[in-house]
Amino acid sequence: MGTMNGSIGRFIVVAIAALGLAFTANAQRTSKWPLADRIGHPDLEKVKLGHSHGAVGLNRCAPLIDSSQMDVNIYFILRCQMMPGGGPAEHFHNTVEEMFTILNGEAQFTIDSHTSRVKGPGGAPQRMGHSHGVVNPTDDVIEYINWDVSSIRGHYDAFNLGDSRYKDVTLDAIPQFMFMHLDKSLLKPEQNYHGGQGTVQYRRALDSDVFLTNWAYMDHEVIPPGSSDGLHRHAGVEEVYFVMDGNGTFQLNDETSPIRKWDAIPVRFNEAHSITNNGTGDLELLIMGVSAQKNVLDTELGKMPPRGGGGM
Repeated sequence: MGTMNGSIGRFIVVAIAALGLAFTANAQRTSKWPLADRIGHPDLEKVKLGHSHGAVGLNRCAPLIDSSQMDVNIYFILRCQMMPGGGPAEHFHNTVEEMFTILNGEAQFTIDSHTSRVKGPGGAPQRMGHSHGVVNPTDDVIEYINWDVSSIRGHYDAFNLGDSRYKDVTLDAIPQFMFMHLDKSLLKPEQNYHGGQGTVQYRRALDSDVFLTNWAYMDHEVIPPGSSDGLHRHAGVEEVYFVMDGNGTFQLNDETSPIRKWDAIPVRFNEAHSITNNGTGDLELLIMGVSAQKNVLDTELGKMPPRGGGGM
């Protein structure tokens, strides 16, 4: 009977999630993933250099978050470095979408064999079925993030072309592909954002129309000292906050933790979260949103109300 009851329990959890009530499964897991444990900040100096997708040059990456703890189809988020002449060689994905986002310097991005040299910070989204790669043509190390969302949960594919796109490549002066420019001058003021303090600077850099999967958005936000992005939650969207620069405090439900440059903080369905800049400089964030259902987004202020209503 114990085995049968376990099977029934697993079936019920899956059925509830399929009905869109993912918060039930989430509530059962929250205590198993404390905020301090989920914040990712890998030490790349401990990671060996390698050749990504058959590239000639060198590259290294490490996971920023444990994507297995997320309910949406994030396959991985990696913090990486491209050595001079390095970077992922041109390749295809037919069931996943990817975006290389450089944080400094400039790199040569290739999509469908069109190559352009683009300055960071910024990234080029790559839809399913389109070849892509990136290379570091400079003498400096380039820091970048590799975001990856699958159309089939837990499934990944790659078809390598073996072309580093480094030498003897014709460059297009104007990129013939979509590019996300993370330019602070494009941000707009948002007073008391999500009920927070002060005024933040915000822009939706990419929306769901850019992607074929349930990848919903990439948001760029700058929180000045003394200001905050207020406590809010999403029933149908999970997010990952990446700290591009600065320091602050992240609240997740009833927990708080300091955050710093190059931290990544995953947020699951219906987890109330806020970010406060209690430092002395700007806190700059890049926020990835992935929805349970394509083009269905939501935001509610505050924490989840107690289930069942009523009080003591």
